[in-house]
Amino acid sequence: MLSTRNVDVVTVKEALEPRPGPTITPTAQVSIVVIAFNDAVHVSEAVRSALAQGTPGGVVTEVVAVNDASTDGTGAALDALARTEPRLRVIHRAENSGGCGTPRNEGLRAATGRFVMFLDSDDVLPPGAAEALLSAALRHDAPVVAGACVRRELPARRDVPWQPGLYREAAVHGSADASPQLVRDTLCVNKLYERSFLMERGIAFPEGRFTYEDFVFTARVLAAAPRLATIPENVYIWHVRRAAAKQSISLDRKDVTNWQARIDAHRISVRIFQDAGHKVLAHAANTKFLDHDLRLYVRELHTRSADYRAEWWRLTRDYLAGFDEADLRAARAPARWLARVVLASPEPRDLERLTQLAARPGRLLPPYAEASGGAVWSEDLPQVELDALDTKPMRRLPVTIDARPVIGSRSTLRLRVHDMYGRLAAAEPLSIDVELRRRVDERRGPVHTAALTAHPSDAGAALSWTAEVVLDLPALLDRDVSRRRSADPEPWDLMAQVSCADGASFRASLRATGPGLGRRVLPSRRHLLLLVQPYATTGGALSLRIASGLRSVWRIAARRLRL
Repeated sequence: MLSTRNVDVVTVKEALEPRPGPTITPTAQVSIVVIAFNDAVHVSEAVRSALAQGTPGGVVTEVVAVNDASTDGTGAALDALARTEPRLRVIHRAENSGGCGTPRNEGLRAATGRFVMFLDSDDVLPPGAAEALLSAALRHDAPVVAGACVRRELPARRDVPWQPGLYREAAVHGSADASPQLVRDTLCVNKLYERSFLMERGIAFPEGRFTYEDFVFTARVLAAAPRLATIPENVYIWHVRRAAAKQSISLDRKDVTNWQARIDAHRISVRIFQDAGHKVLAHAANTKFLDHDLRLYVRELHTRSADYRAEWWRLTRDYLAGFDEADLRAARAPARWLARVVLASPEPRDLERLTQLAARPGRLLPPYAEASGGAVWSEDLPQVELDALDTKPMRRLPVTIDARPVIGSRSTLRLRVHDMYGRLAAAEPLSIDVELRRRVDERRGPVHTAALTAHPSDAGAALSWTAEVVLDLPALLDRDVSRRRSADPEPWDLMAQVSCADGASFRASLRATGPGLGRRVLPSRRHLLLLVQPYATTGGALSLRIASGLRSVWRIAARRLRL
């Protein structure tokens, strides 16, 4: 039997072999719990995606929709659906809970299926999601099955995989202890749970107004050490609406209380692992906090007020002080460097350098200080060692490439590649390729190539290499005629690849610099007018927005007048 193996993760071949036992029968079905609060615009789409998972008598026995005391038309929309859908049951709460945990718990208690899934009212389940999860659960006798999830950026419909490393191939895990990377997926919605497993172990969500309730619920599930299967099929579409009038809990990070709530949820999760004797999972959770949570918030820190920064810094220093050195060393180099800067300084400092380093991919800005022959953060913080810089592969170095856009009749990028403690100088950079990719679909645009010219260091500055590339902006629109009718500017991301004399090469994003950031209107023989806007992303990378034609000009002008 698989459970008698000494390892907890079996091979893919073994994971996919059918196990003797139950098959899909009317008693082995799925209940889907949908929670909603003041989301009349989206809730019907979510519920229909759940009902579409199976016909009556098929995979999905029922959909339980919990209306958390909405004050808009959410309740009426659910009731209207229920009148035509016998598998839909609606629960109307009299008082709003203030969070997601209470309505999920209520739906879980009301569910009657052998298995249960959770769905938020502003997201959807892709076709076949429940069937794929249920099939794996029955095949491997696993009370928990997790599948791939994508974050869909709207309205662009750009899909970004969530924790893709966990879902590249199917696997069966005897428990999470031998697969501690599972703690990185803190979502509850891309998983199928055997209801008796949750009920018998008393696993539920935190009640009331509790932000990041997924963290705690997932920790409770993993701490119970279930047999857990993972599948590569996409089972959940997480809609990200950054332009929405009211942001979701996970996106509403403008108040420092959101960071405090995230720390609290993480602290509870670690304590759950520790109390259950899962030291390996507690350690993995701390490493995940550094690699993901810390970098996410540091990347936005420069956009916050001085009061926010001061309080965020205090909260973070206090929390990180409880981490072990082993936790720091296990985190990726950019994350542990960030943590050590925060721990070493009582006040916020070096926000631009921290922001750029927290970006993905990260960029370490000069100056490059040394102490006792090793790389350090700065001359006044020599205790913050930038360990591993001398051993990292070239492709993983946080190289900084400055890019100054000059947009006009001849649009160019003026580039400067900074050396880093002699690593680039030893490889001798020769040329640079600048590639543009349309963000919405990762479609590749033109590649611009230029030779690099070395500039010796002077006055203590590091060695650098410069180049200038000419941008063919009309070509970005000519490559896809079907999208040229859109009046909205399309975002294009820029990446560089540097080739060196010793055969090494590396890729890096471009750091937006100089006064050339801002919208320009250019005449064009092919398009009459081009609207071009170089801008810096939240992480400081250079991107372009581009559109064509008079329609675009009028549409953008109208928006500005409405503001």
